Amino acid sequence: MKEYLPNQLLKGSTYNFSNHENARAALDYDIIIIGSGPAGLTAAIYAGRALLNTLVVGGRLSGGQLMLTSGVENYPGFVNGIQGPSLMTEMRKQAERFGARIVDEDAESVNFSSKPFQVRAAGQVYASKAVIIATGSSAKWLGIPSEAKMRGRGVSSCATCDGYFFRDKRVVVIGGGDTAVEEALFLTKFASEVRVIHRRDELRASKIMQKRALANPKIKFVWNSVVEEITGTQKVEGVKIRNVRTGGVSVIPCDGVFVAIGFQPNTKIFKNQIALDEKGYSITHKGTETNVNGVFVAGDVHDTRYRQAVTAAGEGCRAALDALAYLEEQKEVTVTA
Repeated sequence: MKEYLPNQLLKGSTYNFSNHENARAALDYDIIIIGSGPAGLTAAIYAGRALLNTLVVGGRLSGGQLMLTSGVENYPGFVNGIQGPSLMTEMRKQAERFGARIVDEDAESVNFSSKPFQVRAAGQVYASKAVIIATGSSAKWLGIPSEAKMRGRGVSSCATCDGYFFRDKRVVVIGGGDTAVEEALFLTKFASEVRVIHRRDELRASKIMQKRALANPKIKFVWNSVVEEITGTQKVEGVKIRNVRTGGVSVIPCDGVFVAIGFQPNTKIFKNQIALDEKGYSITHKGTETNVNGVFVAGDVHDTRYRQAVTAAGEGCRAALDALAYLEEQKEVTVTA
């Protein structure tokens, strides 16, 4: 493969891209941001304001998980709340206002082994001097049809996002690990009753979390059971469960269902490109930088604790500022007109 130095790769030039020999012409940018959720678009806003030639490879499902969220009431600046898709639309417009180009295609592969860095999307290869990875993480779902149908109508994967809407309501939490127990404990602040449905006869959560949950009078446990269907037409009305030992089927009336069986970071294409932990989350050092000099991360792609829109946006800001400092140190910034 022929290597190009950063200042030799011009728009319209071509090169082979690591096993993608049919890739079309490469385009050169100061920075490529992979992902278009709060982290990615905030990074794009800051990069654009710094007059960097900026590309956002946003994905076909542009906007991240907030596109699946109805009301957002904990994002600063919106006293009456805002719909998730509306918030992401406004962020996108702001990024575009400052000159960011957004491509609504999925990043298919990357090459961080040499510079310029290379990102392939829909057969097009893009090159840049710095990269911010903001691909987020995806909630693991049960995979039953009624779950997808009722998502946003009482089915959620984020208690801190949606718990407020279930004041004095009955909710169920599905799962048995730390995520499920944390969700259940948080929901007791709002819900009148929280039932935790777990396929085993004991929790997998840490001992301290188990102790807190078992001692909470609002939390009840349904052991050795799996959810086979979420009932309701316009909104959640209950869950049909099956006991895995007896085979018995029953229905638990409820107003909300929180699926808490874990998250999966969207890092598959970055395997063997950047350092990942055993669960696939990116590892950072010196702020937001990965083990590859010039490649940064922001948001849920490495955040295993907070997973909030506002924290993701903050990390997008940090990553953009770190990337800008890196480019200035490299004296490679190409300022757009």
